[in-house]
Amino acid sequence: MAADLFSQGKPYEPLASRLRPGSLDDYIGQEHVVGEEAPLRNALNAGQIHSLILWGPPGVGKTTLARLIASYVDAQFLSLSAVMAGVKEIRAAVEQARQAAGSGRKSLLFIDEVHRFNKSQQDAFLPYVEDGTFIFVGATTENPSFELNNALLSRAQVYILKSLTDDDLVKVIQRGLESEGVEQKDQSPLSVLAAAADGDARRALNLLEQALQLNGGSSLCDDDVRAVLVSSLRRFDKGGDAFYEQISALHKSVRGSDPDASLYWFSRMLDGGCDPLYIARRLVRMASEDIGNADPRALSVCTAAWEAQERLGSPEGELNLAQAVVYLACAPKSNAVYTAYKAARKLVQSTPGYEVPLHLRNAPTQMMSDMNYGAEYRYAHDEPEAFAAGENYFPEALADERFYSPVARGLEQKIGAKLDHLRELNRLSDKKRYTDGGS
Repeated sequence: MAADLFSQGKPYEPLASRLRPGSLDDYIGQEHVVGEEAPLRNALNAGQIHSLILWGPPGVGKTTLARLIASYVDAQFLSLSAVMAGVKEIRAAVEQARQAAGSGRKSLLFIDEVHRFNKSQQDAFLPYVEDGTFIFVGATTENPSFELNNALLSRAQVYILKSLTDDDLVKVIQRGLESEGVEQKDQSPLSVLAAAADGDARRALNLLEQALQLNGGSSLCDDDVRAVLVSSLRRFDKGGDAFYEQISALHKSVRGSDPDASLYWFSRMLDGGCDPLYIARRLVRMASEDIGNADPRALSVCTAAWEAQERLGSPEGELNLAQAVVYLACAPKSNAVYTAYKAARKLVQSTPGYEVPLHLRNAPTQMMSDMNYGAEYRYAHDEPEAFAAGENYFPEALADERFYSPVARGLEQKIGAKLDHLRELNRLSDKKRYTDGGS
C-alpha cells in the first residue's frame, strides 16, 4: 500500500526525490558516462575528480549524479539554481567552500541551469575554479558551446547525458512501486508510463505517483495510466535544444524529399505543444529556401495553409499544414534563389554603392531629361521577343556579375533554358551597352 502522502508531522517529499540513488551502482542509465570503465567512473575511482558540465534533457539524473560525485570524493555538496541565485548567494557559497577548505575538506558547487547565468556571472566562478576553492559542476539542458563562456568551458569537461530508454524507465518505475510497497504483476501499464515519460525519469515517477494516488495505492491497471495521461504532453521546450532539433529535423526531412519523416517530425512538434503558426512560418521559409522556382506553387500552398490555420485554429487547421508539409517534401528541390540572394547580399555589402546608370533612371522633370536621365533606355516590349538584346542593367563596374543558376529540375529547367537563350542573344547583339563586358 502506498504511503500516505499527506500524513501529519512529515513534510511531503515527491517520490522522485525520495528515490534518488545513494550510489553509482543504483544509478540507472548513462552507462557511457558512469558504467564500468566509463570516463567519469574511472576518474572517480582514481580520485581525480575535476570540474565538469553535465549536458542533457530534463529528468536524466544531472542533479543526482552531481550529488553522487560529491559523495564519492567526500566533498561538501553546495547547490545553487541559476534561476534564483544572485551575487549574494554565490558569495555565500564561496565562503562555505573556503571554511570547509580550512578544515581540510573539499567542496563541490553544483549550479543547476548554469546556462541562465550571464557572461559576467559565469566569469565570477573562474578564480575559484582555478585556485581549487571548489569543484565546479554545472547542469544544463542547452548546448554548452552556445550558452557557456569559452573561459568556463576550457576549465570543465563536458559530459553528455542521454534521454533514458523505455527499458531504463521501466526499471525506475519498478523501483518506485517497490518503495511504495505495491506488487505489480501486469507489466503493460509500466510500459505505457515509460513511453509517456519520453526519456524523463522524474516525469515517469511523477506520473506513477499520480496514478497511485488515483487508485489508492493498489496495483496499476491500464485505466489508471490512461487517467493520468489525458492531458500529458511530451517533452518540448520552446527555445530549448529539443525545439530547435525537431524543427531542424522537419526542415531536413522536407529538403530530403521524405514526406513520411516530414510528417513524423511535424506531428512530434504538435504533440509537444508547439504553436502551429510557428510551423506555418517555417514552412513558408522552406518553400523559398529549398523549392524556390523549381515549383513556385509551393509558396502559395504554404501561405494558404498558414491562412487556413489562422482562420480555423487547431485541430482543424493542422490538416492544412500537414498538406503543405507533404507538398514541400514531394516538390522538386532547388536552392538556386536562396543561393543567388545570399550572393547578391554579400556583393552589395562588399562593394561601393555604385550610382544607378543614367539609362536606368526615370526623368519625370525637364531638368532630369536635360541631365540625360533615361537617355538611350530601350523599352523591352518594343524589341523582338520583348528582350533588349545587349542591354545591361548593372552598374558598369558589375556588368559581368551573375548570381542565379537554375537547377535542372521542375520549372527551373525551363527557366534555365530560357536564360541560356537570352544570354546567347546578348552575346550576338551589336547593341551591347558596355563594350568591355556584359552578359
